[in-house]
Amino acid sequence: MKIEIPTMTPQNSNLARELFLLLVLATLWGSSYSFIKIGVETIPPITLIAARTLIAGGILLAVLHHRRVRLPRDRATWRRFFVQACLNSVVPFTLIAWAEQSVDAGLAVILNSATPIFTFLLAVLITRHEQVTLRRLFGVMAGLAGICLVIGVEALNGLGENLIAQLAIILATICYAGAAIFSKNFKGLDPAVPAAGSLISGAAILLPMSFVVDRPWELDPSAASMLALLALSAFSTALAFVIYFRLVQTLGSVGTTAQAYLRVPIGVAIGIVFLGERLSPTAWIGLVCVIAGVAAMTIPARTGATQARNA
Repeated sequence: MKIEIPTMTPQNSNLARELFLLLVLATLWGSSYSFIKIGVETIPPITLIAARTLIAGGILLAVLHHRRVRLPRDRATWRRFFVQACLNSVVPFTLIAWAEQSVDAGLAVILNSATPIFTFLLAVLITRHEQVTLRRLFGVMAGLAGICLVIGVEALNGLGENLIAQLAIILATICYAGAAIFSKNFKGLDPAVPAAGSLISGAAILLPMSFVVDRPWELDPSAASMLALLALSAFSTALAFVIYFRLVQTLGSVGTTAQAYLRVPIGVAIGIVFLGERLSPTAWIGLVCVIAGVAAMTIPARTGATQARNA
């Protein structure tokens, strides 16, 4: 009897790389809520997000210049950049920063983790470019169930407090879902190009608002807020956006937003390693559900041709 040892095919290697990038993206965006919480302690939300988009856009411009990649100059592409900026940075970034003045970062993560749900619904009802399968439905439900188990039902007790701020985070979540779908318009572009273009567009929108509303030259931000702003801009925005636009093209919009499920378990892991926290048995089950949900929504199904070949 001959035993065949599985080999690493290019397809498997590529999938492993994309799933690793999904984990990196979840870590970068998962940490952004803590950075925002520290930042808004002494920097008003509009100014914080205006600086975030400006610094991150500047970093990406420097990267593109070093790689000798030019931004498009046609008006149609820049109109799409401005739409993407509103959906993926201007509106959601500002809403979340404003909300985190009164809402805990952990609760913001929970509310924002519903992004795949709204992406799936928008894709099904409007664009219809995502295939509806039982596996996708299972992934959505397993992910949400996992988050509830990881955090615990008690964590949701604060949903009735600060209702307007919490609704603002839900609105930001819907914007992210729309951004994931709209990102398909940038297929074929270097991932850093729409990331830089949308961030520059976002800064162009937010900077004038910051000057009028916050008068930033009169602010006295703390060192902690400034460091949080720099980390938020360089890692959780500039680097994360490049990864995000790449994954939208390789894993699809719903698959990419599945990283939202990973934000909470990553935060739990940080608590275990650095803060000595302990996980309950239900939390461990939740982690399994999260992993199952992400796998169900990101691993591509076998095609009919492949099935026929293996029959």
